[in-house]
Amino acid sequence: MSTLLYRLGRAAYHRRRLVSAVWVAVVGLVVALLLTVGSQSDDAFTIPGSESQTALDQLREASPAAAGASASVLFAAPDGQTVTAPQYVQAIGQVVAAAGQVTDVGAVTDPFATQALSRDGRAALVTVQYDVEGEALAADAYDELTAATAAARDAGLQVEVGGQAFSTTGVAVGPTELVGVLVAVVVLAVTLGSLLAAGMNLLIALVGVLVGLGGLLLSSNVLTLSSSAPTLALMIGLAVGIDYSLFILSRHRSQLAAGLDPAESVARAAGTAGSAVVFAGLTVIIALSGLSVVGIPFLTVMGLGAAGTVLVAVLVALTLLPALLGFAGARLTPEPGSRAGRREQALAAEDGRPARFGGARWGALVTRRPLVTVLVTVIGLLVMAVPALQLRLALPDASTAAEDSPQRQAYDAVSEYFGPGLNGPLLLLLDGLDPAGAQDAANAAAVAVGGVPTDRPGEFDGGLDDVVVATPQVLPDGTTAIVQVVPESGPQEQATTDLVADLRSLAPQLEQQTGAEVAVTGQTAIAIDVSDRLQGALLPFALIVVGLAVVLLMLVFRSVLVPVKAALGFLLSVGASFGAVVAVFQWGWLADLFGVPATGPVISFMPILLMAVLFGLAMDYEVFLVSRMREEYVHGAAPRDAVVGGMRHASRVVVAAALIMLSVFASFVTIEDVTIKAIAFGLAVGVLVDAFVVRMTLVPAVLALLSRSAWWLPRGLDRVLPDLDVEGARLERPAPPVREPQPAG
Repeated sequence: MSTLLYRLGRAAYHRRRLVSAVWVAVVGLVVALLLTVGSQSDDAFTIPGSESQTALDQLREASPAAAGASASVLFAAPDGQTVTAPQYVQAIGQVVAAAGQVTDVGAVTDPFATQALSRDGRAALVTVQYDVEGEALAADAYDELTAATAAARDAGLQVEVGGQAFSTTGVAVGPTELVGVLVAVVVLAVTLGSLLAAGMNLLIALVGVLVGLGGLLLSSNVLTLSSSAPTLALMIGLAVGIDYSLFILSRHRSQLAAGLDPAESVARAAGTAGSAVVFAGLTVIIALSGLSVVGIPFLTVMGLGAAGTVLVAVLVALTLLPALLGFAGARLTPEPGSRAGRREQALAAEDGRPARFGGARWGALVTRRPLVTVLVTVIGLLVMAVPALQLRLALPDASTAAEDSPQRQAYDAVSEYFGPGLNGPLLLLLDGLDPAGAQDAANAAAVAVGGVPTDRPGEFDGGLDDVVVATPQVLPDGTTAIVQVVPESGPQEQATTDLVADLRSLAPQLEQQTGAEVAVTGQTAIAIDVSDRLQGALLPFALIVVGLAVVLLMLVFRSVLVPVKAALGFLLSVGASFGAVVAVFQWGWLADLFGVPATGPVISFMPILLMAVLFGLAMDYEVFLVSRMREEYVHGAAPRDAVVGGMRHASRVVVAAALIMLSVFASFVTIEDVTIKAIAFGLAVGVLVDAFVVRMTLVPAVLALLSRSAWWLPRGLDRVLPDLDVEGARLERPAPPVREPQPAG
């Protein structure tokens, strides 16, 4: 591996004009296609093969209009008045007529005819049924429907437009998210000791993000791409792009300071640090691609899109960076009297001596009493992970939107006047009815679910508790009917999840009673099924990821215990990250500080996505840090000296990389979209814990405890596993040549 990358780095250095021209052409092509073809997003959550999705597909075939998106318009009268006042009845009637003329609207209910009035008479609710699904609505659909309510607003009514058709909005990236990039520039300048090197590092990362993200946006013309996917790819691609270039650049600068020729230094940096970049990137790519095993389309595209951005970041770091270093030539060599030059001299002078400098001092400290270090860090991480035991999952809806957004205001208004359940009604689909008795059979099913009305409004005898059932609707084909079931609880509450389970338990009885196939569907049921599948996939996915970590790291380090230690450390990091997310987003700790609009279940795909991304980042730090330790050990250092020596040379870069990751992810916590906010927060906490607690503290202590056994590999396994030489042991170490000044070009 190191030999191959050595040759690649050297070739890119000497053919820098050609390599640079190729990447410029690629960037130009991507930008041109984006300007001409464009992109689009679709936030529909589907789960092929589930009961709810299959039933919705059947409903779509029987009556496309019935399966279309629905919106709600709530009218509230001023204090002390009711919507039944003549002037308000007339205004609402005008709105109903105007809404019926809106593009793609198939039907609009009259609240006075359907008795969709609040118990106190202050509010009325109009349901707007579109002929198309939510993802097919025009971009101005919300504005057009809002404009149709002008008559009610002019009459003095409070009007709120919302519903499932408008429950999600696109994710906007603003200037606040660029703070992370500014912090990255400062960290790069301090770490590398050169504005030229820092600028070059950032340029490489931006090229990678532009190509990777541009390709993902272009793929939206043939794939279903959620609005969160590009933001996730941007966040991850920017972070890893900066880090990968940093590892190679810092190695190159150190070698230049030691007197190595620029061309040879670039090749060796590509062969050593570049090898670590390849395997670190590979772990991220495989983990993100592994999201496709869950079988949920939007999550598959999200994972593959982010993985593609990481792949581009690796390719750019291994090809374009050496080419740019060729243009820079010897100008990146630290000046002898500069801060960077003095630091490199101090590092070189400390080799083989007691630790007195930066990372070596920390490594010596945590390995002095390794057992105590291990116990303290493990216990602390387990305590952080305790809240994760109460993790609950749900998909985002209008209740998680910003408090001042129209979607959230409509959701809250419906909850106030009609109860939260009306924001997420369930549909009972009866398919295969006898046309002659379809209505009677549907009515019987409604009675079985909701019970028989009593003399008291809104109360029923028999049926399931805490539900209201609407009058069944037989579709035009005569063999299909739908029964709307409105729970008293909100879409994300556990009571609604339990109600779906109760309805499915009741289905066999209803099938025997009606002679039809009965299924529970609707967007709320689909969201519950998605969350259940994702929660069920957490453990298998964790086992796959941990197993992958063991295999990959066994190839990299040719050791049994080092991969096991790395995998267990990853699980501790994940547990601590999950615990922090639950504490903030579910329990509400420090929710105001982080701008969490509402507490409740965690976004259902956040844990598995966070696990995939954090796995890759954790293996980044593991490979970059431990490969340097193994490099010291391979070249003859004693086990504990190898640990301290690896910390001496790699810790500064790993700390810088972690700070960059942390700043980038933390800047995305400011986004209003709760999906990205939760993911960014979890990743920021995960990086903080994994880099500074697990990799920089726990790992050195464990390796010191294991001593030489850390690098033990059974002979049989040693013969089977390929020797990838990530540390560059096969690259001989010649005496540094006397270097003569070289031209910059």
